[in-house]
Amino acid sequence: MERKRVNSSRIRTVGYDPKTRTLEVEFSDGQVMAYGGVSPEIHRQFMAAPSPTSFFEDKIAEDFTGRRV
Repeated sequence: MERKRVNSSRIRTVGYDPKTRTLEVEFSDGQVMAYGGVSPEIHRQFMAAPSPTSFFEDKIAEDFTGRRV
């Protein structure tokens, strides 16, 4: 999955596969987590968020279970 760089101190890149509804987040420490069941709208909002870290903590980390990739 191709990931795009985001402007965040904690998150380095974000990728999304709409077919499987999987969101991948690469953190600044190099860890990559995958979150399943993420809607295209949540991904769009995440990529457009002024603070990707805050959006991630409020809308993704709390609502979706991640697994290490």
